[in-house]
Amino acid sequence: MPEIMVKENGGVVTHRPEAYFPTLPFGLFGTNPFGLMKRFTDEMDRNFANFVNPPEFELWAPPLEVKHKNGNFIVTAELPGIPKEEVKVEVIDEALVIEGEKKLVKETKAEGFFRTERSYGKFYRSIPLPKGAKPELIKAELTNGVLEVVIPVPEVKPALRNIPIHAPVK
Repeated sequence: MPEIMVKENGGVVTHRPEAYFPTLPFGLFGTNPFGLMKRFTDEMDRNFANFVNPPEFELWAPPLEVKHKNGNFIVTAELPGIPKEEVKVEVIDEALVIEGEKKLVKETKAEGFFRTERSYGKFYRSIPLPKGAKPELIKAELTNGVLEVVIPVPEVKPALRNIPIHAPVK
């Protein structure tokens, strides 16, 4: 069994058997079982990374902006590089649903090499419509990667009631 040189008490070198961390035969995977376990877990992580999250499709949520302006409920979504044929806008159960899929393929050809990058992702966003929204008058437009959905909504004034403040009775 190999021995380790250890400095103790005033720098004196003593020999101690390698009882807790024996060297594996033929220098396999390093010098101790912790090195072996680290390499094993790294390999397992690498092998199962694509199994848990397959690279073909990943969930993607486009950024949204929702606002109420001039009697309209306006939803804006950033959908860069996605053609209008890949986007679906519908009203389901009093909610505006925007869904689709991005399929981006980028190819680079030059002297001596060819490179292809692919990115895929499905998205689904559901936005509750305000009370009184008129789904039959909804308009959607996709311009330069920005989807704008305009939903007419009647101006609703909140019920306001003034509460009088009384002076304490003495």
